[in-house]
Amino acid sequence: MKVLFINQEITPYVAESEMSIMGKNLPQSMQEQGFEIRTFMPKWGTINERRGQLHEVIRLSGINLIIDDTDHPLIIKVASIPVSRLQVYFIDNDDYFQKRKMTEDESGEEYPDNGERAIFFARGVLETVKKLRWAPDIIHCQGWMSSVVPLYVKTAYKEEPCFANSKVVTSLFHDQLKNDLGTNFKRCLEFREVKEDMLKDYANDFDFMELGKLAIDYSDGIVEASETANGELLSYAEQRSLPILRYPGQEDFGLKYKDFYQQLLPTE
Repeated sequence: MKVLFINQEITPYVAESEMSIMGKNLPQSMQEQGFEIRTFMPKWGTINERRGQLHEVIRLSGINLIIDDTDHPLIIKVASIPVSRLQVYFIDNDDYFQKRKMTEDESGEEYPDNGERAIFFARGVLETVKKLRWAPDIIHCQGWMSSVVPLYVKTAYKEEPCFANSKVVTSLFHDQLKNDLGTNFKRCLEFREVKEDMLKDYANDFDFMELGKLAIDYSDGIVEASETANGELLSYAEQRSLPILRYPGQEDFGLKYKDFYQQLLPTE
């Protein structure tokens, strides 16, 4: 089985949190179980490239992604976590990530272009996986930063051979955005088959809840990844009758995820 992990946070590149620990431990567990994996995260400006031994992958960099009629160069970097030998690809860009923290700036204010950053991250990952000519069976999204990935996989990229048969899983945590993503977020999402009128059922001011519902609507399975996962979004997933992996705990969680992935895939 091939699993693509699209993570908002992975320790040790960012501070330890429930999400960053799972961002490392889950791919590592799948790798130890013999799965073929690829793991991506944003190259947040707080990441020390020298300490983390990141280096640019020239053959994967150089694409320009157009968001809201503006070109944004895509830079791909890679590093390996010591001991686990888990390889991590980083999505980077001078405007969205260099010299900038994660969700909030130095004064604790959320970046007003967080929505655009999530769009750039999603498209950057999918374009890079295409370049790798690697077709994942499962695409697992963790964190609000990956919330637009399911939409793109099921619409703009559905005819791409790499993603035509991929099943998308979204993990729900406790993390939450305080502010909405601005009135132009729907327009910024436009790409190939994704048009603004497709999003008419979502609120114009896209907030954390709308973002979560968007991810759920285009996912094949949902994971309650935290004991304090957002209850409203869990209820929404239940109403959609989606397969849900209930909180798997800290013991033998890898086997529970493996079984859940296999449940989503067609049997031979």
